[in-house]
Amino acid sequence: MNIALVAQDAKKELMVRFCIAYCGVLSRHKLCATAATGKLVSEATGLRVIKFLGGSQGGCQQISSRISCGEIDMAIFFRDAVHPELMGKSEEDLLRLCDVHTIPVATNIATAEVLIHGLERGDLDWRNIGRPMI
Repeated sequence: MNIALVAQDAKKELMVRFCIAYCGVLSRHKLCATAATGKLVSEATGLRVIKFLGGSQGGCQQISSRISCGEIDMAIFFRDAVHPELMGKSEEDLLRLCDVHTIPVATNIATAEVLIHGLERGDLDWRNIGRPMI
């Protein structure tokens, strides 16, 4: 599974703590991230993280491009909801593309934990996404 990690500045420490807590699960998947988030996560956990450009330099657009090409299976994007004015167009586009391409995306710790636990249990079968579960 290809998992994208993005965190706005105020949420980078939360992303690091999340990745430390779920390092065992995340280590079984391919991770990519924007530059600073990827560096922090990699240094704190030892996880291999493909690092794109910084978010403001086009990193969110690089991840969005991979979402559009079907190369991202899940996104964890911790955003600063207290300061929504910090959300740029590229971040909004990333979230919109997750919806367009039916990519599970977590924007807060509670949803991220639900996705990770589902991933760990094997509940997330990507072949059936978009199809009715009958």
